[in-house]
Parts: sequence; C-alpha cells; structure tokens
Amino acid sequence: MLVLSRKPNESIIIDGHIKVRVLRVDSGNAVRLGVEAPMDIRVMRKEIYDEIMASNQAAAGSVGMARKRAKKKKDLATRN
Repeated sequence: MLVLSRKPNESIIIDGHIKVRVLRVDSGNAVRLGVEAPMDIRVMRKEIYDEIMASNQAAAGSVGMARKRAKKKKDLATRN
C-alpha cells in the first residue's frame, strides 16, 4: 500500500487519468475527497462495493441451487 500525505486542495493522479483531491479535513476523523475519473470507471465507497459483491454472490448461489434442484427433479422424472 502506498501511503501519501496531502493537504487540502492537493491531489494525486492514478494511472494518468484519475484525480483524487483532498477537499477538506474535518476536526474529527473525516476527510472529504473529490474523485475525477472517466465515465467508464466506476467509483464507489468500499462498503457499497462490498454490499454489491455480497448480493451478487448470494444471487449466484441462489441460481446455482435452483439449477441443482431443477436438474435433480429432471433426473427423477426421466427415471420414472
């Protein structure tokens, strides 16, 4: 992990086309960041990304279980 120190209004550039700027540092633990990225790059908070991944995995598991049940039902029907 690269660790950088930045002051308000200072930026970093990622891969030549993603700009992350420190907008404000609050008196507590909050840092306000601005992100400028091309429209085809999705930028989201990690907790939202984690929720989406968990939801996708749950949905994939549901589809997998449904397919297994359907196959089992089909196998039983062809035996009779």
